[in-house]
Amino acid sequence: MNILLKYFANLTETQKVQFSKLQELYEDWNLKINVVSRKDIDELYLRHVLHSLAIAKVIQFKAGTKIMDVGTGGGFPGIPLAILFPETQFHLVDSIGKKIKVVNEVVEGLGLENVKTTHGRVEEVKDTYDFIVSRAVAQMETFVRWNKNKVHKKHNHLQDFGLKNGILYLKGGDLTEELQDFPKAKIYNLPDFFEEEFFETKKIVYLPMKYKG
Repeated sequence: MNILLKYFANLTETQKVQFSKLQELYEDWNLKINVVSRKDIDELYLRHVLHSLAIAKVIQFKAGTKIMDVGTGGGFPGIPLAILFPETQFHLVDSIGKKIKVVNEVVEGLGLENVKTTHGRVEEVKDTYDFIVSRAVAQMETFVRWNKNKVHKKHNHLQDFGLKNGILYLKGGDLTEELQDFPKAKIYNLPDFFEEEFFETKKIVYLPMKYKG
């Protein structure tokens, strides 16, 4: 928890309680359904929670914003972001049923009322969102194809943050080749926000997406 308070000092008491529950909830469910590696469980707040919250260093989601987390796995980045932005609506999607089961149990254990989940493929989701978030579930070209026609027309964060609706993607390594067909992509380097060695090669890729006409 201390590493969260280091970078997010203004958490409410409710948020502190919810974040503090994550370790026990994931340890308990990981014994039944393995969704997080042993090493990552031991460093949950660094490798999963803080990594997820890097998105909040780029943008502060406004009340009423709709976010979809694609390939959420055990609930990252969606669950930490849902704790941080309680007035934002999150839709966590994964094609693997056992992962969504864990997500549902963690959401219930935290008492989060701003999260819904879907067990299925993102291509089957018919709704639209302000932003689509994820952690390295596919190459950018594939990910963009999955999420075609899934963003709102109205941009609620353009004036304050200079960001049109689109993708906020947690990625790592050299992305030069992967992003060569996406000239509008903007890269945020996580060492600009966090000093821990774990984040040395990690990034957020922001890509504005055309809305459905």
